[in-house]
Amino acid sequence: MLKFNMIINFENIHLSYDEKLILKELNLKIAKGENWAILGKNGSGKSTLIKLISSEIHPRKQYKYKKEILGKERYTLSELKQYLGIITNDLHNYFETHGNFLTTYEVVLSGYYSSIGVFKHQDFSEAQHIRALEVIEFLELNEIKDKQVYQLSTGQLRKAIIGRALIHKPSAFILDEPTIGLDIKAQVNFINMMKKLSSQASIILVTHHIEEIFEEISHIALMYENKVFIQGKKQEVLNSENLSKIFEVDLEIAQKNGRYYFETVG
Repeated sequence: MLKFNMIINFENIHLSYDEKLILKELNLKIAKGENWAILGKNGSGKSTLIKLISSEIHPRKQYKYKKEILGKERYTLSELKQYLGIITNDLHNYFETHGNFLTTYEVVLSGYYSSIGVFKHQDFSEAQHIRALEVIEFLELNEIKDKQVYQLSTGQLRKAIIGRALIHKPSAFILDEPTIGLDIKAQVNFINMMKKLSSQASIILVTHHIEEIFEEISHIALMYENKVFIQGKKQEVLNSENLSKIFEVDLEIAQKNGRYYFETVG
């Protein structure tokens, strides 16, 4: 089992694509046990940051940098999947198109092999089946356990995919725009699920919606022009001046019952 204090420790990371700089001077430090929101407008570099974390893309080597995940500079893909549950809309779409025949239970169980499906050559122990049922119970998926993906709503499938990652008891979840495509009721249900999930693992919520930032989120990183503009404790970072800067419009931020919302000025 890995022992680490920092989930993410990035210093001075630069990334480019076709010679175009898409992340610059990136600094981000997220400690184990903290819940974060990474907030920024579309095109600010949020999705690129997730690809950096998942090692789909790599820093430019001509800059001196630090890239540590789970306290290590080098790690295996299996370690990454075991300790970080990375949930993207691409994965959701892949299950819809290539795994629509699977049941909710099979989606969760498939997390053990990181496969899109459950196959005859895969052996699952009794303990693994018990763990899958525990995850389904925790995420309140019992009523749809035997339903196939094509029968599920967007929110139900997204919760099943989270269950697929939760099977490993990860240290953190990284959720990329998780409420996209959900109606208002489903959004509320999903945010409540994230709050519950934060009792099991750190949450790193990547979003451009301030209203998704729930009470258990303790830290904020604001992204602007392909870098982390400011990061720190929520009460110090989440203010009208900073949000007006990153969204490039005059905003007044307000808070009610631990949740945030904004109004435009003028």
